[in-house]
Amino acid sequence: MDSLLIPIQNMIYKIRRQKVMLDFDLAAMYQVETKNLNLSVKRNIKRFPPDFMFQLTSEEWESLRLQIETSKRGGRRYLPYAFTEQGCRDAVRN
Repeated sequence: MDSLLIPIQNMIYKIRRQKVMLDFDLAAMYQVETKNLNLSVKRNIKRFPPDFMFQLTSEEWESLRLQIETSKRGGRRYLPYAFTEQGCRDAVRN
């Protein structure tokens, strides 16, 4: 429930000149596991063209990690996905 108290504006980042939310923030907001959100997206990948969702590069993730709370940094095996506004809407519809 703590994630519900965090203003959404603190979960929006500017990457590749787009305002995006990262997969783990979107998952927390809808109280699902990040891996389940990503699996659902992969099952419906045709609904997520590059202007809806993209995976961060290693360089983008390293740069962004410096700005994000320590608690969100560890434990990832894969680079996070970034969802644009339209991608966020579609991700939660799956």
